[in-house]
Amino acid sequence: MDEELGATFGKALREARARRGLTQVEVASLLDMHPMVYSRMERGKMLPRVSTLRKVATVLRTSTDELLGLARESRSGAKKQAPLLRRLVTLSETLDEEKLKALVIMAGALGR
Repeated sequence: MDEELGATFGKALREARARRGLTQVEVASLLDMHPMVYSRMERGKMLPRVSTLRKVATVLRTSTDELLGLARESRSGAKKQAPLLRRLVTLSETLDEEKLKALVIMAGALGR
């Protein structure tokens, strides 16, 4: 395995996961993989198959170019969101329509 690529990939993976406000266990669950396997990728000890790379990019809402260190744009200009808000948005994406409506009603009540 290319150790430099592994380190680049692992760092980009951690950063993308942090932007989404997710834990390693949550990402591993979304990817349907064991948390230790995901942890190895974040530590740069393992590179995924192409099909897994695509799925990781989709789950973390980033590009494969960014994960592989090929992206030209910097994320520093991206709008910062509070970690709890990012986490809420991410978790809400897994809800069915009925539960999502209930969440909106609860959030509205809490905002009063």
